[in-house]
Amino acid sequence: MNKTFQEAMDFRHACKSFQEEKEISKENMDFILNAARLSPSSYGLEFTKYLLIKNKDLKEKIKNLAMGQEQVSINSSLLVVLVAIEDSKISSPTPKDRFNRLEVNKEIKSMFLDYYHSYVKEHLNNDEQILAWTSKQAYLAVGNIMTAAATKGIDSCAIEGFNKKEVEKLLNLDTKKYQVALLLPLGYRKNEQRESLRLPLSELVQYID
Repeated sequence: MNKTFQEAMDFRHACKSFQEEKEISKENMDFILNAARLSPSSYGLEFTKYLLIKNKDLKEKIKNLAMGQEQVSINSSLLVVLVAIEDSKISSPTPKDRFNRLEVNKEIKSMFLDYYHSYVKEHLNNDEQILAWTSKQAYLAVGNIMTAAATKGIDSCAIEGFNKKEVEKLLNLDTKKYQVALLLPLGYRKNEQRESLRLPLSELVQYID
């Protein structure tokens, strides 16, 4: 049975121990990945890509590059979240191609491309800045992935603690094109979660009328 949004939010936690043999169905995985596809991205340019890893040997190697965190290797699937570096540059044909999907006239498409060109010129002067910018967008998608998974009773654990360069080398990535932003194991919890600890709204939100 699918969970409501509130039930999914209450259910979700950073799962540290997954059932090793219980697999996510293709139907549920497609649902989860579609949440990523439909997630927002700056300018609607979609600079996030995903590697869905089920190979046990490869997951074990990645675990060894992620401080030995068990959940990286013992899960149903390991999602490696990539961000596009080269495609984000104004020298790439990708921004123009993506804007051309819009059903608007040429002048408006050109205006969008000019806006993007100005943003790149001011804020994205090197690969490090591009990585930081595209990673923020990837995290928006990851939040939706985790909630979508939770609606199906599927657990997740977002992980930043890994040797980025060595993981990219292991995956044979051309880092001029793609870099790793995040690791996201997905599967079914082995143990019951503890109560979620969160600040009350009264401490979290300041209302300005």
